[in-house]
Amino acid sequence: MPDLIHDASQPMPRLLEIMRRLRDPQSGCPWDIEQTFQTIAPYTIEEAYEVADAIARNDWSELEGELGDLLLQTVYHTQIGAESGHFTFDSVANAISDKMVARHPHVFGDESRDKSADQQTADWEKIKAAERAKKAQAGTLDGVALNLPALLRAVKLQKRAARVGFDWPSTDEVLDKLQEETRELVEARDNKSKTDMLDEFGDLLFVMANLARHMDIDPEEALRSTNAKFTARFEAVERKLSDMGKRPEDSDLKEMDALWDAVKAEARICPD
Repeated sequence: MPDLIHDASQPMPRLLEIMRRLRDPQSGCPWDIEQTFQTIAPYTIEEAYEVADAIARNDWSELEGELGDLLLQTVYHTQIGAESGHFTFDSVANAISDKMVARHPHVFGDESRDKSADQQTADWEKIKAAERAKKAQAGTLDGVALNLPALLRAVKLQKRAARVGFDWPSTDEVLDKLQEETRELVEARDNKSKTDMLDEFGDLLFVMANLARHMDIDPEEALRSTNAKFTARFEAVERKLSDMGKRPEDSDLKEMDALWDAVKAEARICPD
């Protein structure tokens, strides 16, 4: 029988044993032994973004590897948790299984599956509210993770507030607020107060996140798309400059702006 470390027929036990061996105080890897929840957390976030990146690029081979990297992060945290007596991989897996069963009584219980999407969402929120109550999270905004990306957290906070009626009825009011916040940012800029500018710029971003929510747009997805578009267009400008024997630093804004417009025009003619 092959050593579990090399036994591909038992993928999950194999991975758990590999992590246990890496963290072994006597024979493990010195770097892995030194790691904590806090030092590993940034890698966990990074791996989640790399999963999203592979999906955005439709790179399924890459996605397989990135999902493995993300799974390793869970195994890493659960090994540290087991060593400190907090939890184990099995207890973590059982906890999420229990949660999914409890949150889907129309699949795993006696409730009817014949519900509208709105009713299922309402039922889901009732179940989650009950879960928060058990954790002594009585406030509407309790449980929205502090370390989420700021834009994503803004949307989640707004969704929570909207569920209890604290929301504008349409995009018209949000757009009015957007104009108001823009004016306030200009005033802060003119007053040259860095603190006020920071505050007003945050308000403006928060309203933009709210506008995205009202328009059923994922602001992170929208900004990622624009980032990709900007990258592609600027690289095209660089290629045009290279054809002219230039680099961006050899050019000026007027010339690069003209090339940018040319790139945009070409994209409209040949969108593919």
